[in-house]
Amino acid sequence: MHHYSLLDLAPVPEGKTSADALANTIDLARKAEAAGYHRYWLAEHHNMPGIASAATSVVIGQVAAATKTIRVGAGGIMLPNHAPLVIAEQFGTLATLFPGRIDLGLGRAPGTDLATARALRRHMAGEDNFPQDVVDLIAYLGDPSEGGPVRAIPGEGTNVPVWILGSSLYGAQLAAAFGLPYAFASHFAPAMLEEALAVYRSTFRPSEQLAEPRVMIAAGVFVADTDAEARYLRSSQILSFARLRTGHPGKLPAPVEDVGAEIPPHVLAQVDQALSVSATGSPETVRRELAAILDRYRPDELIVTGMIHDHAARVRSFELAAGILGDLVEGERRLLRGA
Repeated sequence: MHHYSLLDLAPVPEGKTSADALANTIDLARKAEAAGYHRYWLAEHHNMPGIASAATSVVIGQVAAATKTIRVGAGGIMLPNHAPLVIAEQFGTLATLFPGRIDLGLGRAPGTDLATARALRRHMAGEDNFPQDVVDLIAYLGDPSEGGPVRAIPGEGTNVPVWILGSSLYGAQLAAAFGLPYAFASHFAPAMLEEALAVYRSTFRPSEQLAEPRVMIAAGVFVADTDAEARYLRSSQILSFARLRTGHPGKLPAPVEDVGAEIPPHVLAQVDQALSVSATGSPETVRRELAAILDRYRPDELIVTGMIHDHAARVRSFELAAGILGDLVEGERRLLRGA
């Protein structure tokens, strides 16, 4: 593993507002930069009371302006919701304002429910245009074409790094065929993680963008002084995910001591499986669990996330996680130097 990064969904805690959530995002980004995180990614979701990053490119601009060196990007933009030219212009503008710091992760899902997807897209098409949309978007961000009938200005010549996101074999196959880096959403959908990574690595075709496969996986991380305290903090995310799964999305709930008393057993079992790629506990416990994840999947980069109701506890969890991840990266580097 070469880098560790942070995925922020800009959670809106119960009792707080979207303004609070966005202020927390700016504060967390500054502290993530100081803690040594390589990237700070935000994700596009819509019609979710508990997530404030719907206008993802706008929030990315605010985070980039509030920081100095950390890469900032989308993990991801749900491309079927947008014309490729619009995204090229948005991210080309960001890359022009913040050279060398902007990433663009692309997803194929709507990032919302069907009714909201229809409101976003206006005209729902039955065909899958995602592969061609990716090609078009990369072309808009590529070398200037003076004679081209349609150009992204700003955008052309910025060559913003494009990642393909996924939670199934589709994204793995597409990223491999296009020679693009691949990020797997294992923090909430790990079922096909091993198979997708194997497909991506074995079928990867080098491209102008990338000579060798580059894999990022996501993991939930909750660190506190004790295992019990970390499990308590994590209960907010478990409750939130369970409510979303059962059709009752809302703001991020306050933590509870006994999460099993709040969620039917069959739902809790589904949530536990969905959130199984995670590390929760004291620094010692999290170090052991993260090392096991890295050893099993051998990613080039790990991006961590965690929905914690109390902002100060969330910041501290990510700061503790950064110390652990920094040690693990340095340990791998020492092994490589020794080899």
